Amino acid sequence: MRKWNPRLAVLMAALVLPVVPATVFATEQAQQRREGRDVRQDTRQGSRETKQDCRANDQKSNPQCRQDKRQTKQQGRETARDIKY
Repeated sequence: MRKWNPRLAVLMAALVLPVVPATVFATEQAQQRREGRDVRQDTRQGSRETKQDCRANDQKSNPQCRQDKRQTKQQGRETARDIKY
């Protein structure tokens, strides 16, 4: 039977322990990317509705409605960036 080798145990711990935090970070990062993607997708739909409502109510010209849509999308992108970073 082999005798317990403390050097081997230290070596194994040194190899395994750094992997655990990296895995946790990767999982957290994936969750943040997913949340950011969900926000952007919701924003796309919201910006379409903003433009459709603007055009339906005939409040503004088409270029002005288009600008409203752009601003809505930009706000969604900023929100997604805040989640990720």
